[in-house]
Amino acid sequence: MAISTYSELRTTVADFLNRDDLTAAIPSFISLAEAALNRRLRSPEMVTRATVTIDAEYENRPSDWMETIRYQVNTNPITVMEFVTPEEAIIQKTKFSAAGVPMFFSTVGTQFQHVPAPDGSYTGELMYYARVAGLSDSNTSNWLLTANPDIYLYATLVQSAPYLKEDERIGVWSSILDRLMAEYEVAEQRAKTGSSRLASRTRTFG
Repeated sequence: MAISTYSELRTTVADFLNRDDLTAAIPSFISLAEAALNRRLRSPEMVTRATVTIDAEYENRPSDWMETIRYQVNTNPITVMEFVTPEEAIIQKTKFSAAGVPMFFSTVGTQFQHVPAPDGSYTGELMYYARVAGLSDSNTSNWLLTANPDIYLYATLVQSAPYLKEDERIGVWSSILDRLMAEYEVAEQRAKTGSSRLASRTRTFG
């Protein structure tokens, strides 16, 4: 059976488990699999570019943010902000107590901190790794399911085993998932060196 939609994934998981009484549990298995995959994956398809308005010391990060690749202020010339830890940000803040063009940034909770604090409103650009959009009845597919349904399937099966108390199957499914992930990573590396496959999306937040 082809797996191209959320519904088809749920059906296939039930078929692999040979169970018809897990309708309510399978969506949770899929959500857990997505959380695990988001911690593990860093692929070009996850790269997103966001237009940013920087007009305060603290700004909320995008809700799907996982990891910053590049954060810049679109001055002339462009100012690429340097990432520092929250502790280092405190030190830099004592050096740059006057407001100005931000040169450093840190992450504090769910926000970015800019140092020095901006002395006006600046337009910037944030390039980051975004979470894979979770599947649901309203979001029936995403790039990962379309390109790698086998990874989605086995990641979901791995999450089902503890619930079903079938520990003997965790090893089998985990082994298959590890092999699929290794093959995926090799393919991604080949794509990076053989062609420019960076698929970034532009969005705004602020």
